[in-house]
Amino acid sequence: MTDALRPMPRRRLYEQVLQRLRQYVAEGGLRAGDRLPPERDLAQRLGVSRASVKQAIVVLEVQGLVEVRHGGGTYLVRDSLDVEPVEEMVERRRRLPDVLEAREALETKLAELAAERRTDADLTAMRSALEVMAEEIAAGGHGVEGDRLFHAAVTAAAHSGLLAEFMRSIAPQIAESRTESLRQPARPARSLAQHRAILDAIAAGDPRRAATAMRRHVRTVAKVRLLDWEPEGGGSGEGEGPGEG
Repeated sequence: MTDALRPMPRRRLYEQVLQRLRQYVAEGGLRAGDRLPPERDLAQRLGVSRASVKQAIVVLEVQGLVEVRHGGGTYLVRDSLDVEPVEEMVERRRRLPDVLEAREALETKLAELAAERRTDADLTAMRSALEVMAEEIAAGGHGVEGDRLFHAAVTAAAHSGLLAEFMRSIAPQIAESRTESLRQPARPARSLAQHRAILDAIAAGDPRRAATAMRRHVRTVAKVRLLDWEPEGGGSGEGEGPGEG
């Protein structure tokens, strides 16, 4: 029997609830699709408030590790809970708005220029990227590599050395925003459809439509659970008792 859900000292915070849940999943051999115990049961077994458990579940949801079904419980999305440190989440949440703002400004212009300057080879690269993304999604993935290849192909099709350099300078941050977006529920298929709309506009040589399609896409990318998360939300205080909140 696992002792991962033994009562926790009251001084512990919701970050420690996360570690106990990770241990519980590992020791219990849980797999993707398995259901976690209800929040009330977890709070009682861990000896913490339900608010602490709820905050821990929100962190897992933000990281794409669990799916919370309203009225139906919490289910694992993966075979383990490899939880990102909360401090890293807080930092990523802090810088994400600036990254998304830069992406909208740069990539909207890149799409506009691509519609004016693209070559047949550029269009072939974009189509190939979308094939990769579609294959990744069909195999159960998020389509991250295909997404990267598509945006790289649009950047190349703009034939603007300076804008391409700007994109390279924030490549790590763009990759971070890409991963954050594509792990949102139903997002991969939606992003693929938006990419196809961007490609159609670029192939048609319509700069205005291409810019509009890209702007719509980047604004969709900006709709992520992380930005709604409050790091100091419920369950972050000390001296909790079971069943509080």
